[in-house]
Amino acid sequence: MSTTTSAPASDVEHEPASGAPAMTHGEVLEALSGLLLGMLVAILSSTVVSTSLPKIIGDLGGGQSAFTWVVTATLLATTVSTPIWGKFADLFNRKLLLQTSLFVFVLGSALAGFSQSSGQLITFRVLQGLGAGGLTALSQVVLADIISPRERGRYMGYLGAVMAVGTVGGPLLGGVVTDGIGWRWNFFIGIPLAAVAIAVIQKTLHLAPRARRENVRIDYLGTALIAGSVSLLLIWVTLAGDHFDWVSPTSALMVGGSLLMGVLLVLVERRAAEPVLPMSLFRNRTIALALVASVAVGVAMFGTSVFLSQYMQLARGKTPTVSGLLTIPMMVGLLVSSTIVGQLISRTGIWKRYMVTGAVVLTVGLALMGTVRYDTAWWELAVFMALVGMGIGMVMQNLVLVVQNVLPPRQMGSGSASVAFFRSLGGAIGVSAMGALLAHRVTALVTEGLAALGVQGNGSGALPNLATLPAPVRAVVESAYGEGVGDVFLAAVPLGVIALIAIAFLPNRPLGTQSASEQLAEEELAAAGMGVDPEHAGAGR
Repeated sequence: MSTTTSAPASDVEHEPASGAPAMTHGEVLEALSGLLLGMLVAILSSTVVSTSLPKIIGDLGGGQSAFTWVVTATLLATTVSTPIWGKFADLFNRKLLLQTSLFVFVLGSALAGFSQSSGQLITFRVLQGLGAGGLTALSQVVLADIISPRERGRYMGYLGAVMAVGTVGGPLLGGVVTDGIGWRWNFFIGIPLAAVAIAVIQKTLHLAPRARRENVRIDYLGTALIAGSVSLLLIWVTLAGDHFDWVSPTSALMVGGSLLMGVLLVLVERRAAEPVLPMSLFRNRTIALALVASVAVGVAMFGTSVFLSQYMQLARGKTPTVSGLLTIPMMVGLLVSSTIVGQLISRTGIWKRYMVTGAVVLTVGLALMGTVRYDTAWWELAVFMALVGMGIGMVMQNLVLVVQNVLPPRQMGSGSASVAFFRSLGGAIGVSAMGALLAHRVTALVTEGLAALGVQGNGSGALPNLATLPAPVRAVVESAYGEGVGDVFLAAVPLGVIALIAIAFLPNRPLGTQSASEQLAEEELAAAGMGVDPEHAGAGR
């Protein structure tokens, strides 16, 4: 059993959660303080480099492929590790896991700061992704442990605020640091904050020890199959069209191998004693539809943040600092919508109308972003970004909420992690595919533009330094990146429609009024009274 309270753990263990006094708002905030600080560190460490990536990759001698892989490597590691961390949360000490994931994340950040090549940077970004997977999964699980679904909406606003501050402050801070003392310090500045976060988690997050489980089995085969299937698919998406044709024997081999491992994963997980990705989750309509929507939201969230930085710097010629400032409308939209909608959901218990509205707003925002060019008016771009941010803010965290509302408490870790897994999977595949599309479009457009100028040459995969280009060539490059980024967003519109359809068909189930710890305490009490194994109590929920 796991719960959070200001009382000593020994007191908690002898008193059912359902009979204990409810935590006050202040007690909940104290328990969440370290968690929120840890999330802030993770978000800052991720976003602080977003506006600097064009300069970083240029200094390290990489091209568009390296730029895409620097982002994809982190998303890939996050995607693969998220369900593993989630399953561990159902089996082991969640507080220790949370601190461990934060340590791993910051270690990867520090090592990335010493990178001497784009290959080294990609490798250390993988380590960052492993830590981020733990923070992504465990933060949602701990939240479910101490707050009921009905009350969780108001605290989702705090998560949204942390996300907005980290996402807005990161690029701004990164731009200032890059322009002032060099991009390597972007990777170092999170270390002191991480040390504070680990200490605050130790002091404020008091989770009672979970009942010891005998004969715990780690699903090594399932873990390996998830890693292999997802990695092979993402590598194919990244390399196809550049190193080999989309329709080729190599493509067939890689896609076929990924699908084969996916089929084997299903077979293994159906028989595993402790499956890392329980197949029973997918039989629940709410969970299945939420996972589909999560893929689309992942593409929108990660793709927007990645390619907006390229647009600002390579299509508009802005510095990293200014690029960060210009993305504020999207983050403000995310913060405002997540905070207001979270409060409304907690007060009324109504959630579906807000999520449907959010999916509509997201789809419209992506469609409008598809119209951007290098000379699009700034006020139009600000409106488009704000709409995308509002849509993400209304949908992203609430997808986790509706899934947790139907999960058995003993599957809270793996179930919550599955939403983050598919969101990260969508983001990783989306960024890879969008990066390949952008590289293809920019190469073609630059080649056409140079030919129109009567200049011999063609578009290459290297990211250009606009300051060194003659004015006519610079105009060609800026126009190519402006149109290419617009085409990338336009390609994401169908995914917004899919998310809207999936959310529209979600069962409109009322939000529960008990936290996961309270549900688990009731199940254990009922099982003890009936002489039933607590592991199977509530299995039919």
